[in-house]
Amino acid sequence: MGRCATLATPLKRPYTLPTMKEVESIETNGYTVASTFSGAGGSCLGYRLAGFDIRYANEFIPAAQEVYRLNHKAYLDERDIREVTGAEILEVCNLKKGELDLLDGSPPCVAFSIAGKRDKVWGQHRKYSGRRQQVDDLFYEFIRLISEIQPKTFVVENVPALAEGKAKGHFKIIHKAMSDIGYKVSARVLDASALGVPQKRRRLFFVGVRKDLTPAPAFPLPQRERYSVEEALIGVAPATEENAHWLNPETKMYQFWHHIKPGEKFQDIGMKIDGKLRYYNHRKIDPKKPAPTIVQGSEDVYHWLEPRALSIPEVKRLSSFPDDFKLTGSRAKQWERMGRAVPPLVMKAVAKTVKEEILDAC
Repeated sequence: MGRCATLATPLKRPYTLPTMKEVESIETNGYTVASTFSGAGGSCLGYRLAGFDIRYANEFIPAAQEVYRLNHKAYLDERDIREVTGAEILEVCNLKKGELDLLDGSPPCVAFSIAGKRDKVWGQHRKYSGRRQQVDDLFYEFIRLISEIQPKTFVVENVPALAEGKAKGHFKIIHKAMSDIGYKVSARVLDASALGVPQKRRRLFFVGVRKDLTPAPAFPLPQRERYSVEEALIGVAPATEENAHWLNPETKMYQFWHHIKPGEKFQDIGMKIDGKLRYYNHRKIDPKKPAPTIVQGSEDVYHWLEPRALSIPEVKRLSSFPDDFKLTGSRAKQWERMGRAVPPLVMKAVAKTVKEEILDAC
């Protein structure tokens, strides 16, 4: 009887992240980026990982500005985006209209998220990260800047819910507005866990290409490696009283934590124990899978071995930020910065695709 040949299974690459010093040393690929709604700089970090030259960034929220300045060298404009003109961005970038390679933006998504009030607050001024402003119109400010700058390409990130339910009308208007100012536009939902991030985080991405250029919009393909929480947290700094919220043994939360298995939600055991639906979306993490979406508003993801929420070093790892990426403020504020940020490895994958399939082909 003959022997059957078997194909060797390729070894899985370990989950590794560069240091900030290593990121700074990455040689630029010759393509330029201007970033808006930059937050703590997750997108900018992704563009740097892909070799892009970041000439300009804009961020309106003081806490995010502070973090951005600690970690990035790009020029940071602190004004409300409504006050910024395309000509001013081009002047900072030392470029003329039409020369910028990529305009990036992540307009605040709270007005469209299914976790929020959606259409009930459209058109209103609301508190957002310590400031009051209307946020559902900011997408149109980004479109104004596209028109004024005429970049070769643009990338926009937002919540998948923008293309769902009552918000779908906004999606159609936004898509048409981008097309009307001279761009081929496609939108696709990407999952961070398919792009090297140990977190299931689904986000909607628009990619636009100026109509005078031949290439079409393109998106990264899913990667072979998928990383679990325990694979990502190998060697992470230990949790402390300062960087993690430990549950008080006298509270219901502590009791619930001990009654659920990894991957289960607190609200399920709450109904069984005292008949009340509470602690919506709080859960004990499953170490064998990617983490659930880490959101900005609540420290609601708990360790599977210790009665505590994830620590800030753990949240950084699961969001694909370097261990030495600097954060400021309280633990809750640091969690908020990570919950609002685009995972750098996601934007690295998007940026690499834009470079290779669009800009290199122009």
